Amino acid sequence: MKAKLHAAAGTVALITVTCFWISTAAAELSGNAETIAMVKAAILAGMVVLIPAMMIAGASGFSLGKGWRSPIVQQKKRRMRIVAANGLLVLLPSAYVLAGWAEAGRFDAGFVVVQGLELIAGAINITLLSLNMRDGLALRRKPARVVRAG
Repeated sequence: MKAKLHAAAGTVALITVTCFWISTAAAELSGNAETIAMVKAAILAGMVVLIPAMMIAGASGFSLGKGWRSPIVQQKKRRMRIVAANGLLVLLPSAYVLAGWAEAGRFDAGFVVVQGLELIAGAINITLLSLNMRDGLALRRKPARVVRAG
């Protein structure tokens, strides 16, 4: 049960971060200030989905990995530390700042810098979460049975 909860929460987190990133890129490419402001507000509102999903994925993952000495599990833990730090120190503050600035119509150089930083941090988290999903699926697979001749 815990493994299914972990997988579901991780999938929701990955999909949510990916949707945030794609929406941001599409809005920026549109160049429409109203669209950008709408996306920034939606991302901020979407934190009510992302934050619990990340918390559940992290807590269940650490619980599932307790006692494992597997290098794959250790790598997943290292990645999650980066994902969490990136989210708390870059992505969440950026979401608040950018939503406020977009609502106020402030699309200056500061907005562009923070937006660029957010896109880079988001791409890093998408990559790390994807790698963790890949490794989690590999851990679930049963090892191939060796059939000996003779």
